[in-house]
Amino acid sequence: MPKKPQPQKPNQSSVSNTSRTIVFTFLLVLCGMAIFSVLNQSSPTEEVALSDVISRANTENSDISKITVKGTELEITLKDQDKPTQVSRKDPSGTLYEQGLVDHCVDLSGDELADCNSKYPAIEYVEAVDVWGIVLDVAIIFLPIIAIIIFFKYMMGQAQSMNNQNMGFGKSKARLYGPDKKKITFKDVAGNESAKQDLAEIVDFLKSPKKYEKLGAKIPRGVLLAGDPGTGKTLMARAVAGEASVPFFSISGSEFAEMFVGVGASRVRDLFSKAKKNAPSIIFIDEIDAVAHKRDARGGAGREDEQTLNQILVEMDGFDNDSGVIVMAATNRVDMLDKALLRPGRFDRHVNVTLPERKDRLEILKVHFKNKPVTEEVDLDILAAKTAGSSGADLANIANEAAITAARENHDKITAGDITEAFERVAIGPERKSKAMNEQERKITAYHEAGHAIVGHVLPDSDPVHKVTIIPRGRTGGVTWFLPPEDRSYKNIYELKDVLARAMGGRVAEKIIFGKDAVTTGAGSDLKNVAELAKGMIVEEGMGDKTRNRVFLDPDTGYYTITTGKPYSEKTAELIDAEIKSLTDEAATRAEAVLKANTEILDKLAAALLEHETLEEAELAPILKGATLPTSAKLH
Repeated sequence: MPKKPQPQKPNQSSVSNTSRTIVFTFLLVLCGMAIFSVLNQSSPTEEVALSDVISRANTENSDISKITVKGTELEITLKDQDKPTQVSRKDPSGTLYEQGLVDHCVDLSGDELADCNSKYPAIEYVEAVDVWGIVLDVAIIFLPIIAIIIFFKYMMGQAQSMNNQNMGFGKSKARLYGPDKKKITFKDVAGNESAKQDLAEIVDFLKSPKKYEKLGAKIPRGVLLAGDPGTGKTLMARAVAGEASVPFFSISGSEFAEMFVGVGASRVRDLFSKAKKNAPSIIFIDEIDAVAHKRDARGGAGREDEQTLNQILVEMDGFDNDSGVIVMAATNRVDMLDKALLRPGRFDRHVNVTLPERKDRLEILKVHFKNKPVTEEVDLDILAAKTAGSSGADLANIANEAAITAARENHDKITAGDITEAFERVAIGPERKSKAMNEQERKITAYHEAGHAIVGHVLPDSDPVHKVTIIPRGRTGGVTWFLPPEDRSYKNIYELKDVLARAMGGRVAEKIIFGKDAVTTGAGSDLKNVAELAKGMIVEEGMGDKTRNRVFLDPDTGYYTITTGKPYSEKTAELIDAEIKSLTDEAATRAEAVLKANTEILDKLAAALLEHETLEEAELAPILKGATLPTSAKLH
């Protein structure tokens, strides 16, 4: 049976190319006419007076051989010249005859004319050509015609474009990174050694599939990269493709979504079809939770998102087991994904891309500072120690902000001060030195931050005080900075209770110095953090006195549902509220006991802050040296 002829796809670029050709040709004609005008009307280099020309022309055996008259301009050709070298101008209101120029040879012919021309110049009158007028006339005639042609071409192009969009509506929007693109390998990914080890086997399988097939091993269908935002999941996926030297199709989960039912499923089919044609290959779906979240009975199987998810499930676990296509996906919300997608046979490997540890942060910082000039005093290991909890994206941002700060300060190299400013800008926000505070507000802020610092310094399980400032940063009026001496995976109840107490230190210091009814809104963010931490300790970590070893989580979502629907009784809810209140009250009591026992140091530290505005760790040490921990603030 003969194949049905396929309709030719209109070439969108041909419309604009035709229009450009027409316009270019017209402009080329105009430019040619303009050049001709300039060359045709070019004047000799020397201009002489008309009276001098007339005197010379009327003299027998004149040095002028020819005078060409063009309107008001006279071009003079000398006897020893081949072309005009002088020019003169006459009054446009008069004639040359009135001004004294006589054509001695006008009525002669033959030998008499030749003899006369040898003595007197020949005078020739030439009509001046207005080339610019001709150009204008041509433009007036042809421009409307060209405009009409371009308009119709544009309308045809719009129609063709809409037709193209309709024909390609269900096509995949995935971007292909082939061998011609910039290659990324594991060497370009600093840190995340455990994730690299998990993915190295995938690379080896893509390079040497027969080694595994002869032992009956099957290629993994999918690899799910899970981790916090900015930890390098996408970079890790591209590194796998670079190491294996295979085509890499990248697409975002949201790019499958459309308002029309069936389009998402069509794009999934098209994507897997392209990947199979380029097998072995990798499909990378970023933010897969946008299209593969848990299904429910609210919309049934007819919903667009569920049709798209069903098509992904079919493509990943169909009848073709030797397609040579590996699906990699990234998400920071594993709990939102449908269970059918996570089972073996679809996503066989789950790789956790965690926040970098100190040694990994150092390697990441070395990568981002590799091509940036820094002074000898810069110690990236100190910065790596400070940035506990930062992602790779955060560290890249710090490096970039340090370079920006150095450029703003006109430094030739990045200094340690530039890096410190960049770190604090990224972590908290930029300094707002322009924000005006009166003396009373500065005093309140100084005592508030001093309260945080003293309580945190005295409590035994709190992190050391790194820096205190009353210069507004970001949304805060001042900052007291605590930095852990090392990375820790767990925190015990004593450490968390000390965090609660030092967070309450600012509000308590205001109460002690200015009176219980004079507290301000400056502690609003502190109280919010205290409430959230206390709530998490009770509901998620089982750290309550009366609810010890009990958590209150929704069995399906994994989130606690105190506000959205409780899987427990009202009596239990009251008990949880009482436990949260007990933690916050205890924190306030401990903070007050510490500050009342160290009021002299509180005044001293507040005065130092009012004088210097910012105190570093070395400057804080002598002020906080005599602070003591009262017995009433100890945990029992």
